[in-house]
Amino acid sequence: MKLKTEIIRTDILIIGGGAAGCFAALTAAKTSKVLIAEKANIKRSGCLAAGVNALNAYITKEETPESFVEYVKKEFNNIVREDLVYSIAKRLNSVTRDIEELGLTILKDEQGRYVTRGKRSIKINGENIKPILSQAVYKSKNIEVKNKLNITDYIIKSGKVIGAVGFSITEEKFYIIYAKAVICTTGGAAGIYKPNNPNFSRHKMWYSPFNTGAGYAMGIRAGAEMTTFEMRFIALRCKDTIAPTGTIAQGIKTPQINSKEELYVKKYGKPTTINRLYATVMENLNGNGPCYLKTTDINEEQEKELLKAYLNMAPAQTLKWIENGTSPRTENVEIEGTEPYIVGGHAASGYWIDASRRTTIEGLYAAGDVAGGSPKKYVTGSFAEGEIAAVEAVIYIKDLKQEELSNEEIEVHLKVVRDFFENKDSKFNVEQVEELMQKIMDEYCGGISQNYSYSSNKLKLAQEKIEELIKITYKLYASDMHNLLFIYELLDRLYVAKVLIKHMLARCETRWHCYEEFQDYPQVDDKNYLKYINSVYKNGEVNIIFRDLVGRDEIYEHKN
Repeated sequence: MKLKTEIIRTDILIIGGGAAGCFAALTAAKTSKVLIAEKANIKRSGCLAAGVNALNAYITKEETPESFVEYVKKEFNNIVREDLVYSIAKRLNSVTRDIEELGLTILKDEQGRYVTRGKRSIKINGENIKPILSQAVYKSKNIEVKNKLNITDYIIKSGKVIGAVGFSITEEKFYIIYAKAVICTTGGAAGIYKPNNPNFSRHKMWYSPFNTGAGYAMGIRAGAEMTTFEMRFIALRCKDTIAPTGTIAQGIKTPQINSKEELYVKKYGKPTTINRLYATVMENLNGNGPCYLKTTDINEEQEKELLKAYLNMAPAQTLKWIENGTSPRTENVEIEGTEPYIVGGHAASGYWIDASRRTTIEGLYAAGDVAGGSPKKYVTGSFAEGEIAAVEAVIYIKDLKQEELSNEEIEVHLKVVRDFFENKDSKFNVEQVEELMQKIMDEYCGGISQNYSYSSNKLKLAQEKIEELIKITYKLYASDMHNLLFIYELLDRLYVAKVLIKHMLARCETRWHCYEEFQDYPQVDDKNYLKYINSVYKNGEVNIIFRDLVGRDEIYEHKN
């Protein structure tokens, strides 16, 4: 296949057109020329593709940015970047007003106040939140959008990012994009572990199945410092449909019960997000499952609210009730944990950044789920980080001269992609390698089948097996551009898995049950591990770095 090379120049390149990417673009476009590179279509891409029925990070009347930081800190047993969480918290309400002005419907009471769903959550009609964002992007004269463009790697020259390379998934084109600054907003990683549902339903999962860790993998290969991959995120969801449980638990305040109709969560500690999951896993192990959300006591109005809410963001749950001839009032909703995900919006996995959202590579910024250190940021937190990254990137590029590659250097990047079309003797295909990867991660790295726990011996075996799969993946054959995309999605997941395993081995304690359930070290060890576990990938090796905690009012700057 002969790929045509196309060169694009812009001021700021944003990789990923999801929540953080679109918001960053709208911010930067006030003064600069922006290009969004999106492998799907920004109208319905990213985690907001199907909509959302609440903004789960908002400073309500009873809360403050300071109390928000304390809440996040307690939820994650002190291992968070307080400075990052605080900078997000101070912007949550302003970005909420911004998205409302763009057309998002936020529910209000008779006094005109936002209707709350919980202490830090407000209700919205959010089925069309992503089209609203994309419409605002397309109206901006300073933003160019390239849909169906998959970015594969950053362009590094003189120790800094000067752009990125990628390919079209619909045309035989290879792109070289030069930019004075790059903002990565590609989201986290799904599909690394064996999912809840098999075969044709395997993509029915909590996190977007199209978020494959590309931004993480590009940063890993470029030598960026990464953080807290070992804090995996596992969602507690409605069984089979994998619909959100918060819609029921927070929306109409229903309790969790076991098969004996006992309230069980408090037996395992405070009812935090982590403990609600851990308690459910333990009840099943102790023979008290299945576990449920008790909905049979709700009234008719609450039932209607639930049916409507799920149609807004997870229609499979409403359809399940209808198809089975049941309803929330006639049967309790069974719940289960999902497979683990690597994500920086609910947990803290991602790039190691400073308060300006700069990564350790000059010219490269990160925002949203791909940025580490600040869990519980959700939609509005991603908006806030996109805004911060864009403001700082605009300052950085002022009077900056653009560097470019020589023809020989372009050819090096092009050859990596072109080689996949030459591997006609490959003995495997993408689906086979993906299934092997998910089986390895599930059985050896604490997947669903292992009740999320793992041991050092199993992790070390997984290391060897994942390394072998990376070698195999580089020899896979691409029959067309779309098949090439699948290879890169698999490759990116494998790089994330490689770093994840190293982080899991490095934190020799169990700080977050299920998220990080180390059989060899079942206790919390504040003496040795009240630290961030970071890593830098160099010469094929993942090198672990331990970093001290950063307080709310500290000013952290990269010194390496």
